Amino acid sequence: MQHDPANPALVYPFATPPAPGEITEVAPGVLWFRLKLPFALNHVNIYLIEDDGGWLVLDTGLATDDGRNGWDAIMNGPLAGQRLTAMLVTHFHPDHVGLAGWLAERYGLQLRMTRTEYLFHLQARQPGGDMRGEAHRDFYRHHGLGEEVTELVMTRGHGYLRRTTLAPPVYKRIQQGDHQRVGGREFEILTGGGHAVEQAMLHRPQEKLFFAADQVIAKISPNVSVHPMEPDQDALGTYLTDLGALRGAVGPDVLVLPGHGLPFYGLHARIDELTSHHAERCGLIAKACGLHPMTVTDLLPHVFDRELDPHQMGFAFGEVLAHVNYMQGRGELREEPGNDGVMRFRT
Repeated sequence: MQHDPANPALVYPFATPPAPGEITEVAPGVLWFRLKLPFALNHVNIYLIEDDGGWLVLDTGLATDDGRNGWDAIMNGPLAGQRLTAMLVTHFHPDHVGLAGWLAERYGLQLRMTRTEYLFHLQARQPGGDMRGEAHRDFYRHHGLGEEVTELVMTRGHGYLRRTTLAPPVYKRIQQGDHQRVGGREFEILTGGGHAVEQAMLHRPQEKLFFAADQVIAKISPNVSVHPMEPDQDALGTYLTDLGALRGAVGPDVLVLPGHGLPFYGLHARIDELTSHHAERCGLIAKACGLHPMTVTDLLPHVFDRELDPHQMGFAFGEVLAHVNYMQGRGELREEPGNDGVMRFRT
């Protein structure tokens, strides 16, 4: 057991992750391995749950050579001669759904997914995804992002096509409150918004197991963003509300199996920490907007104290806007439109 120096209430039962091509058993009938990602967050966790005659796959990884080679290493190594039975994808982000089409074709797997996440995947697979057209370009201009950076951020939409394989045209819908039988176990399906729209999580209270996907991660805050398609969305309000609901639905002593990072104990402590983290960011924004009216772009260095590449810039911009929308809804910020067509905000 290893404690987190930053938050001693968090305990990590597995101090090191499985090496590439290797698997760690985290509970009876539950296996964990990792696939590489080409980002600062350099991995995604994949879980296998023992099923009748094989293993159910929880999330799939990114559709890259590293992702496919990672699966080959697992299926030709620790899982050689064993069968995959189905896959459950937690949400539409490419590191989680990316290889769904490839796995379905290669192993004949049925896809289980919430309806909203499945439809968002299909929409994002259209050329350009949600990064297309003047309306989306105007979204960034409206909040003060310069032309050059806007173009760099908008090209991220095309990355979804490169990093995903099209999910099967038929899927099995899962939703909040469902009970999914996997082998001899029954898992309760919980869903949450903010990071995604209807992200699925699995809860097995009898064994104190909680597959948290990206809703609760130990050492990083899941990205909570507003996107051009729905510019007035209160993503942060949804996230905080759903975190509170999760705290009430899942006990404090479960083993949390997240989409990134290490499995850990201390769910309620981490939820409290995430809630405080977002309150602190709102405080930074309120302080900055108390000095003079600020655009979302102006606020970026007040919230993020590091250099941002175009990939990170898109997420950071969406995250700051999520806090601004949340604070507007609470009456903590007011809009001050400028003659230049750029929106500014004042405390």
